[in-house]
Amino acid sequence: MKRILILHTGGTITMQLIDSHRDDPGSAISFNLDFFDEQVPGLREIADLDSRTLFLEDSSNMIPELWVKLAGAIEESYGEYDGFLVLHGTDTMAYTASALSFSFENLSKPVVFTGSQVPLSNRRTDARRNLINSVELATLNLPEVCICFNDRVYRGNRATKISIGDFDAFASPNHPVLAEFGLNLDIRSQYRPGLDDFRNNARFDSRVQLVKLFPGMDFEQTIPHDAANVRALIIEAYGSGNLPVGSGHSLLPALERYMKNGGIVIITSQAVFDEVDLEKYEGGRQAKKLGAIPAGDMTTEACITKMMYLLAHHTDIQTIRDLFRENIAGERTH
Repeated sequence: MKRILILHTGGTITMQLIDSHRDDPGSAISFNLDFFDEQVPGLREIADLDSRTLFLEDSSNMIPELWVKLAGAIEESYGEYDGFLVLHGTDTMAYTASALSFSFENLSKPVVFTGSQVPLSNRRTDARRNLINSVELATLNLPEVCICFNDRVYRGNRATKISIGDFDAFASPNHPVLAEFGLNLDIRSQYRPGLDDFRNNARFDSRVQLVKLFPGMDFEQTIPHDAANVRALIIEAYGSGNLPVGSGHSLLPALERYMKNGGIVIITSQAVFDEVDLEKYEGGRQAKKLGAIPAGDMTTEACITKMMYLLAHHTDIQTIRDLFRENIAGERTH
């Protein structure tokens, strides 16, 4: 029987309801395996389970330091277990999964994230199905950091949260699901277990700023003047990467100033499907001439965490720019 370590970080899945007549969750509670035996009978028939509570945080409180702590816990126990299951709040699950995907080198075991939209103690919960599926997934030959939710398995750095109230809370807009639970389970990962020793490289520099364009934005107030406090700027542009360049309201002067003063600019899209193409419209072409980098078909979560990771590991701007364009952990198609 495979040995699986469950790492609890908080989230809705183990919250206690404030009022049994309402769906307002209170605070997350620590748990042991007896809690699972009570709520999900038969779970320990799938695998030999151990559990640890790392911290109990609403996932909106997640910060890079907690990503490092989680990655360290997996590294510390890596030789003792066949797979890992991380219980995590859904709001920033895709950020944490993306961050760990860039951090783990030569991964040979599954690192599965799951949570729920409704607490486990609620009779209408989606947590039981997510837990059963995730434990089973953690026993399989899947060397990926992934998210298992509502019968689907997503590559962690390709997933994004799309629904507040639906059980189908996640999607992978530009990459097929890795697996789907049904009568059969077909794993569609192209990755094979790493042959070299596993390494945890979790370090992050959070001096990254996300800017979502909107008509009438004051660029002088929004775009940093230099890279002293914001080393990289990720811009959610329109459509294929288009941005305003009209007379009297052009983003280009602010971008040019920022890049001349050492900043890195990444252009992604407010549209979740398909790939950024800076050659398609004049705004994108001019931004590219200045040195802006297209994000391809990466999610915003992957863009942010990848840049944080690269900034923490490299000081040379050109090296960071080149590595951002590369596919490091399956986060982009081209």
